[in-house]
Amino acid sequence: MDIDVAMPGSATIGESPTWVGAEKAIYWIDVKAPALYRLQVETNQQTTWNMPSDIGGFALNGDSTGAVVALRQGLHSVDFHSGRVTPLAPPPFDPARFRFNEGACDSRGRFWIGVMFDPLNPDAVDDQDMSSLHSFTLRDGYRREPDAATLHNGIAWSPDGSVMYLSHSQSGTIYQYAYDLPSGRMSDKQIFAEIPKEQGVPDGAAVDTDGGYWCALHGAGRVRRYLPDGRVDCDIALPVSQPTMCAFGGDGLADLYMTSATDGLSAEQRGSEPLAGSIFRARTGRRGCHRHHVIC
Repeated sequence: MDIDVAMPGSATIGESPTWVGAEKAIYWIDVKAPALYRLQVETNQQTTWNMPSDIGGFALNGDSTGAVVALRQGLHSVDFHSGRVTPLAPPPFDPARFRFNEGACDSRGRFWIGVMFDPLNPDAVDDQDMSSLHSFTLRDGYRREPDAATLHNGIAWSPDGSVMYLSHSQSGTIYQYAYDLPSGRMSDKQIFAEIPKEQGVPDGAAVDTDGGYWCALHGAGRVRRYLPDGRVDCDIALPVSQPTMCAFGGDGLADLYMTSATDGLSAEQRGSEPLAGSIFRARTGRRGCHRHHVIC
């Protein structure tokens, strides 16, 4: 499979690639050098919106004039024209201990946001704590959901929206839930796949139109496709050890974009992975499902 570099870089933690076909642009974030970016792929023109604290996810407005961003200090709106960042809702956790991690909208525009135990002062804590998954709408605010973890990842839905996927990265487990789209309720938790530690950590994910679940295996340098029944279909090997997330984009959503990270790499590892922190692109032979943008 041919893989090219869509955006060379050295992101600390590149994440959340999101394609906007009308703009021929891909949006993404750097969690720890906190910023939201847009790259117009035909011109290589890049726009940057710097953020005041760690950014764990985002959802674009329907007209791409702005976004809701999930910062350590809570949910905020960002106006792309002025760059103004405005608070929407305080964090539903202690920001000294947790931050948001992973976010995605269902097809009705509900913004689902996970968490990560990531204390500002690691030396002051002894044990890792869990915090709850939440969904959010502008109309109703937060809703606490029936799932808690030390590190959420891999939020995605089957093509018909009836199955929701969610990873607990620390345990190496990808779960699937029955999903009721009208109510936005998840139920019937089942194990979809388990990843041994030597095969990496399940990170961000995307779904194709055939129901394949593509998951970045952080630490293993691979993006893996699972069949809808949880069996492994294929791996994409990357020239970096820390892929973080993937999303389909390009004409017909036929390209798979994959972000990566430099966070935690030693100087020796950085030397052997000069492309770490870049965005990669592959033609997989599959077509992807849209990442939904609208916040209701």
